[in-house]
Amino acid sequence: MKIYSFEKLECWQHARRLAVWVFASTQSFPTEEKFGLVSQMHRAAISIASNIAEGTSRKTYKD
Repeated sequence: MKIYSFEKLECWQHARRLAVWVFASTQSFPTEEKFGLVSQMHRAAISIASNIAEGTSRKTYKD
């Protein structure tokens, strides 16, 4: 299994833990929040780690 450079970053590891925590925490939210607040929290938590990973693949400053 190959380890990518962003997987070594401490901030990416924290972002992954945050995403896992958000998913676990929102399990107890009411079902009527399923497509509102819960969905938005899931997308935001995943976005953090995704943006870090995407940023490390940039090769030029113009990106």
